[in-house]
Amino acid sequence: MLRVVVMVSGGGTNLQAIIDAVDNGKITNTEIVGVISNNAGAYALERAAKHNIPALCISPKKYENRDAFNDALLEETKKFKPDLIVLAGFLVAIPPKMVQEYPEKIINIHPSLIPSFCGKGFYGLKVHEGALARGVKVTGATVHFVDEGTDTGRIILQKPVMIDKDDTPEILQKRVMEQAEWIILPEAINMIANNKL
Repeated sequence: MLRVVVMVSGGGTNLQAIIDAVDNGKITNTEIVGVISNNAGAYALERAAKHNIPALCISPKKYENRDAFNDALLEETKKFKPDLIVLAGFLVAIPPKMVQEYPEKIINIHPSLIPSFCGKGFYGLKVHEGALARGVKVTGATVHFVDEGTDTGRIILQKPVMIDKDDTPEILQKRVMEQAEWIILPEAINMIANNKL
């Protein structure tokens, strides 16, 4: 049974997609053992509570510096004994010591087709704003392993999404979630859980 910890900063729609996929059997051999957020107001924490998944907030604001926060994040994560850590809209840079502790055991969902619109500064709506400003016709989402760079780890899955001429960043963000993120993130977890990578 793959023990999964999901890290999330906001509403937790990707977390919900994972929960639903475990419940309906699209993800097998997997248990969500914990949810960690850096944001006490994240709706993702409520989603976890509704499904009796242990959840906690580790906020950088509560620590004197980033190193202290990074140490706390790693220590709290270790308590869950995860086999896989899933970054599902987690807007915090993962510290190198965590990447070293969990090599090829951390995956991330990014709302573009890497290597486009990724790296430092490209997160949330900024990714979709970038795609629309550039005038690309196709965008999508990527699930990749996390290494010490930003969006530079080995790619697991990608799914394209067409851009419409009337798209706003908000409309495009929603379509990328519905047509790509919520599909390939559970699929990647299932592949890892069942040794299909």
